[in-house]
Amino acid sequence: MTEYKVLIIDDDVELCNLLERCLLNTGMVVTKAHAGARGMSLFQSATFCLVVLDVMLPDINGFSLLEQIRSESTVPILMLTAKNEEDDKVNGLRLGADDYLTKPFGIREFLARVDSLIRRNTILNYGVNLQNGKLCFDGIVINGTNRTVCVNGNFVELTAKEFDLLYFLAEHKGKIFTKRQLYNNVWHDEYSFDDSNIMSFISKLRRKIEMCPETPKYIQTVRGVGYRFNQGV
Repeated sequence: MTEYKVLIIDDDVELCNLLERCLLNTGMVVTKAHAGARGMSLFQSATFCLVVLDVMLPDINGFSLLEQIRSESTVPILMLTAKNEEDDKVNGLRLGADDYLTKPFGIREFLARVDSLIRRNTILNYGVNLQNGKLCFDGIVINGTNRTVCVNGNFVELTAKEFDLLYFLAEHKGKIFTKRQLYNNVWHDEYSFDDSNIMSFISKLRRKIEMCPETPKYIQTVRGVGYRFNQGV
């Protein structure tokens, strides 16, 4: 079962607690931050399916934080604002926000917008073609049930962690992950985080599944950010 993780960045502690309770009741996992710097740190250390971001934060402008997050990820972002000003909303949407809510708002509307953004992101951004437990793309089939990989009709032998890494990236097709995020989601606490270890696994994977590892078709490098499974396959 997919675990939906939501990050809320808002300095209104009472509102954060209310939204957390509502989201927990729908089965989601919630992480909260009451300042922008802390929110960005949490965002970079885990993978979230949605970010709820307030415009007015004590240490950084919400629009600046929006730009930082959007430069690293395509995660859906729901902006919250106490100002019912069109210019603010237009600015946020132009900077990459996916939706807007003006405070005060109803919980039913909040939950409806959260649900809509997560569903839309799953369909449009991940775009995974799942067939009987298999992730199927152009030229490659990744079977999550028996943990096999077939490239252009030929089975490829991967180590357990190589498979875990490939499956995680493919399952989140199109989403950009930093090396730290890959470590947190694939290795957890099995060893101390090291950039070079992640790069080594990516390199080995490419040699096994790519026709031309130097210009990879599947696992792409996003310069200065991290890696993603190609949205276009």
